[in-house]
Amino acid sequence: MAFDAGMLAAVTWEISQIAAGAKIERICQPTKDQVVLFLHTQGNGTKKLLINAGSNNSRMGFTNEDMDNPAIPFMFCMLLRKHLTGAKLLAITQEGFERAVRFDLLARDEMGYDCTRYIYAEIMGKYSNLIFTDENKKVVSALKIVDFTTSSLRQILPGMKYELPPKQDKINPLECSMDTFLELFEKASPDCKADKFITANFMGISALVAREIAFVATGHIDTSLSCCSKEKLSEKFFLFIDMIKTHRYLPTIIKDAKNVPIEYCFMEIGQYGNSAVVSHFDNVSELLEIYFSTRDRESKIRQNASDIMHVLLNAENRITRKLTAQCEELVNCEKGAEYKNIGDLITANLYKIKYGDKAVTLTDYSECDENGEFLVRTIELSNRLSPAANAQLMYKKYNKSKTAKVELAKQIELGKEELEYIRSVSGSLSRAEKILDLEEIRAELALGGYMKKSKMVEKKKQKLKTEIQKFKTENGYIILCGRNNIQNDIVTYKMAVKTDVWFHVKGSHGSHTVMICEGREPLEVDYTQAAKIAAYYSDARNGANVAVDYTQVKNLKKPVGSKPGFVTYSTNYTAYVTPDKEEIDKLKI
Repeated sequence: MAFDAGMLAAVTWEISQIAAGAKIERICQPTKDQVVLFLHTQGNGTKKLLINAGSNNSRMGFTNEDMDNPAIPFMFCMLLRKHLTGAKLLAITQEGFERAVRFDLLARDEMGYDCTRYIYAEIMGKYSNLIFTDENKKVVSALKIVDFTTSSLRQILPGMKYELPPKQDKINPLECSMDTFLELFEKASPDCKADKFITANFMGISALVAREIAFVATGHIDTSLSCCSKEKLSEKFFLFIDMIKTHRYLPTIIKDAKNVPIEYCFMEIGQYGNSAVVSHFDNVSELLEIYFSTRDRESKIRQNASDIMHVLLNAENRITRKLTAQCEELVNCEKGAEYKNIGDLITANLYKIKYGDKAVTLTDYSECDENGEFLVRTIELSNRLSPAANAQLMYKKYNKSKTAKVELAKQIELGKEELEYIRSVSGSLSRAEKILDLEEIRAELALGGYMKKSKMVEKKKQKLKTEIQKFKTENGYIILCGRNNIQNDIVTYKMAVKTDVWFHVKGSHGSHTVMICEGREPLEVDYTQAAKIAAYYSDARNGANVAVDYTQVKNLKKPVGSKPGFVTYSTNYTAYVTPDKEEIDKLKI
């Protein structure tokens, strides 16, 4: 569902109830499209208000997520800090039934006198923006500057007076009367669908909400107006309007059979019937955070990991091409025995060959054809070499192919190991949750010579602060889980002792997971929970009955010169578990 005017009304109401009169303590801008206001409220502590003006996940609401801030703040962030740090939030108002909200702020000017400032948050998909104005509503700056080259209808430039987005040729549903609704119904085409009739005539209503109104009125989502009672449709429509006017919201998430969120709304949704699972929440911000948490993380990782993806893709393609060429060369080495046979044949028939011959036909008494007769072979010679030198050339090719066969086998094995390593790093990248995870992967690739050190985000003298994931089982056992190959080595060889239990998904890439035993013997439930964590933080996280090997740390061996995160073991047990995200989140410390 789009973040429509109804959802914005619910969020605005929630913010006004919690943060009216709050003081802005801090302002952060984690990404170019996101601004976070730290509001010190009366009775509710400090609340983080997230305003996301991105094209994909635009929204507004309170958040509990800890976001990584850039080392150098964005210019817009520094401007807001200059003018609004310490400002008081006087009011928050939705502009009509538009997807735009105005924050009224009491701040201080350069001379220390009280002044009014405004922030306009426009949550409109790819047209979303955050605009900062002075007391005369003249634009001071904006998250996205819009000039004449970008839009000929509406510009947002410093010094220009702020104006709302151009009005659509639609009616504000909060100002619509029953007579107007019935008149529009009569004028509409009988073949028009009821939900299309609502979205075509009334502003700020998403397709999901329009379908729900039609569903409640008719029992179907695709009912045409000819089969719909205008009294029934108008009754349900104005019940929806009354819900918004009286702020009776019911935050709802709709999930599919795999427990993946597919829709969200500020009201009850019943159109999916038994084909989906409906969950309700106490507040809108909690709903939005759950719905967008995974999307935001994946979007942020994609934006910040493009260089890593490029390096890994090039490395995988290079290694694959090299392995293909080496395998083809290895196949050619199988001809080595043929070279030796030719050399023997030439040596046995030196008396028949003359210096300068380009070819010779000889009888090979070591092989027979299908008729049982000795094979007659035509052998090409170098006319620049003597017959004996031609024989020596064949022996030389034989010895070269024999040596190459051994070396190629070694190189192919090393290439396969390197390819597995690159794929393990790709697996770590797919499971990355923070910018710090990406920095550690960059450091790992730089250490291996795959990336230049200049591409690393951290400063040269700054050492990465490793954050190992920690969990606690039902019986209090601490579980450590690496996020990448470097952390895997730290968890396994620096933080664990010989009697701790080590877990890893079988036959796939994943995190090293260690249960700290401290001389005690864990119960079955502890082993199961540790195995589920290992399965979840692996490439098999979406599977069922995932095989997880576990053994004591003392049974692990790391070959000399092996890549980070590589271990071998032979003594182990195997558990079969199905990872569950909600259960694992509860175990996380």
